[in-house]
Amino acid sequence: MKPTTGTAAAAAVDRRWLLPLAIGSALSLLLLVLLTTFPLPFPFPSSAASRPPNPTLFVEHKLAPSPPSTASPPRFAYLISGSAGDAAALRRVLLALYHPRNLYILHLDAEAPDSDRANLAADLADHPVIAAAANVHVIQRANLVTYRGPTMVANTLHAAAAFLYTNQHPHLEWDWFINLSASDYPLLTQDDLIHVFSKLPRGLNFIDHTSNIGWKEYQRAKPVIIDPGLYMKKKADVFWIPQRRSVPTAFKLFTGSAWMALSKPFVEYCIWGWDNLPRTVLMYYANFISSPEGYFHTVVCNAEEFKNTTVNHDLHYISWDNPPKQHPHYLTIEDLDRMVASDAPFARKFHADDPVLDKIDAEILLRGPDMLTLGGWCGGTRENGSDPCSVIGNTTHLQPGRGAVRLQRLMTSLLSEEKFHPRQCK
Repeated sequence: MKPTTGTAAAAAVDRRWLLPLAIGSALSLLLLVLLTTFPLPFPFPSSAASRPPNPTLFVEHKLAPSPPSTASPPRFAYLISGSAGDAAALRRVLLALYHPRNLYILHLDAEAPDSDRANLAADLADHPVIAAAANVHVIQRANLVTYRGPTMVANTLHAAAAFLYTNQHPHLEWDWFINLSASDYPLLTQDDLIHVFSKLPRGLNFIDHTSNIGWKEYQRAKPVIIDPGLYMKKKADVFWIPQRRSVPTAFKLFTGSAWMALSKPFVEYCIWGWDNLPRTVLMYYANFISSPEGYFHTVVCNAEEFKNTTVNHDLHYISWDNPPKQHPHYLTIEDLDRMVASDAPFARKFHADDPVLDKIDAEILLRGPDMLTLGGWCGGTRENGSDPCSVIGNTTHLQPGRGAVRLQRLMTSLLSEEKFHPRQCK
């Protein structure tokens, strides 16, 4: 076979490129026709720059609080906290607050012996009504809580997260989260509370707050403190480090009462934190003296979606010195008329088994010793001195009394044009 000449070889190479060239030309022509005939599926960068951002591209727009329940009557999720020696008082507060529709978490902090928690849980497990409703839980792995430090905030968030976890079961849904202590006590029945709150928007947050922090700027905001409860097994008071810090500029500080009733949407925001504000503020308050009196207040008042949901009241009657000290007065029978006249649903602080509690039980809650508070849900009879609340009847049936009248008067005042918006976050 003769070798191919240079000219013939070049012609063969040229013929090999004819087919790819023809296919490429055809595809280019087809693309040109499509571009001039049909709209583009994606905009050019120049046109995208002139359009507003698509909210579905941002994660914050894909996450939002669940809409508040509109089912009536509402449910409350209670955290009731105590420490060493508070087991009996904690149990008494629970019985006074009990309603089968509500949810309850009891927390005895790590300073209390494990036997107190075990005995409390066993006692409640033997209670026929509480066991049947299965709506009371005792925290087994206790937290060490320092009132003036961030561990109290952490404990409150722990309970709130646990309540949100129960929402996987529809019959355990709730509308408001209320934190109380073993030294708190109700001034009305749960039927009174549920009846009045069933008329309110479910997104309201009852939280006493102000941005006028005054002396707290120097004594609480600028010092940097360490809470040993974050890393030690034994309780100790917080301690200061020499260096001081500036007041934040990324968010505005608010302060107020450590006791509150928070809506479920706001609690979800604090726990899930679909923007970073709740976590940022939490890290700041980890070194803040008396952080329970500022964390939730600062979050709610710096969050655009929640700052107009606040009712500036902590739902408590508390007797303070003037100017206030670290702790309020202990209440006695001499204070009872003022407590009732306040129209508040709760009061604090009480000594365990103070005679005034017996008077509240007998005259306001209509509850006998070691019995549950009377309500429309009680399905038993009073025959032969038996407890009508030993049987669960219709849990949506309410029998509001004088406490509902007082609470309705308070709500009418708090939600009036003169007090509601003018007293919100500023």
